[in-house]
Amino acid sequence: MRRYFGTDGIRGEANRELTVDVALRLGYALGYYLKNKNNGKKVKVIMGSDTRRSGYMLRSALTAGLNSMGVDIDFVGVISTPAVAYITKAKEADAGIMISASHNPAKDNGLKVFGGNGYKLPDEVEEEIENLMDSVEEITKNPIAGDKVGRFKYAEDEYYLYRDHLLNSVKGDFAGMKIIVDAANGSAYRIAREVFLALGAEVVVINDAPNGTNINVKCGSTHPEILAKVVVGYEADLGLAYDGDADRLMAVDRNGNIVDGDKIIATLALLMKKKGELKGNKVVTTVMSNMGLENYLKDNDIQLLRASVGDRYVLEKMIAEEVGIGGEQSGHIILLDYATTGDGVLTSLKLVEALRDEKKHLDEMVKDIKDWPQKLVNVVVDNKKKNIWNQNKNITDFIAIKEKEMEGLGRVLVRTSGTEPLVRVMVEGKDMAMVEKVVNEIAEVVKKELA
Repeated sequence: MRRYFGTDGIRGEANRELTVDVALRLGYALGYYLKNKNNGKKVKVIMGSDTRRSGYMLRSALTAGLNSMGVDIDFVGVISTPAVAYITKAKEADAGIMISASHNPAKDNGLKVFGGNGYKLPDEVEEEIENLMDSVEEITKNPIAGDKVGRFKYAEDEYYLYRDHLLNSVKGDFAGMKIIVDAANGSAYRIAREVFLALGAEVVVINDAPNGTNINVKCGSTHPEILAKVVVGYEADLGLAYDGDADRLMAVDRNGNIVDGDKIIATLALLMKKKGELKGNKVVTTVMSNMGLENYLKDNDIQLLRASVGDRYVLEKMIAEEVGIGGEQSGHIILLDYATTGDGVLTSLKLVEALRDEKKHLDEMVKDIKDWPQKLVNVVVDNKKKNIWNQNKNITDFIAIKEKEMEGLGRVLVRTSGTEPLVRVMVEGKDMAMVEKVVNEIAEVVKKELA
């Protein structure tokens, strides 16, 4: 079991689970790891943050740990997670750190670490750093002292490297298009407005007044309902909603309908295929993606490959299968020709570019994707039993029976929560009545066996 890192860095409620001590230990451990990897040569780290109040506290602790190990820090200010990844690679830094809990509530925070290549650290490196975090007394026995400690520098102008990268990813402009942007009171509050204005679009930005505690609060990709009303009210072409660190995108069509990550991937993939840019005519999504999407892509001669839930697993499969586009329903979409991680602003630019080139509205692009009914039930279980649910014969035999009943008409997916004592039962099928019946039956058996 991991002690600190989860599927997306270290995350938890600020100053309760994600404490100053944890951040300080990460600073020590990462600094020690990077110095050893570089054979004692000077090490530089890029650091950025979203708009959470607790970011200042965690930045100070991280800085203390890294600087005490002789590591230099370029702090690039309030900026998106993909921007930190991009700048880390562009500036040939040794690592990048983003202080953010992404789409989580404002009370939470997180520490995401990127390697010098702009990719999130491999599992084995995170495990090594965890071991070092638990050995701080040992690795700090011979401290770097005096003028040998690392320096901290404000480097907020490096933001323009990323902004120019986004602008260069688009051909032509967006003149004549009216777009509503929801910045979630987070990292995208500045960059989204700048790039769309620079490309000639008429832009209205909402939720772009961060105060340290309003990030993701009833706004952004997790709550696009207000955006939907604004799009209709302004008679805009579409709406774009990011999450707190702007690595996700959800869209809203001109009629106020919410368009999720699966449908955005489908829209982009079709245009990429038309231009001959879709590698292998494949896309990667997760096991949660709707069968309606899979059937739609199949009808357009595009193969859908499924990965486990989590952007790192999507990325692993994309690299292994040499696929250029992949992502999740949640809007975390990776375009490997342009980025090493999910990038909400980049994805939104490419989506608007696709609509412009096709001379179609978003609702017209996705109208043929017919989602199958889907229902998810979270079953509260004994935390000690949740990870061995698939070793319980009564559960697995019952699921097998239900899968046989649904053969060709739907599918069953059972998985555990990474952070809560839950087993998640998802059933998808052509008929909603059948879906509800099967999901409830399986949930009852899981509850009986594991509660």
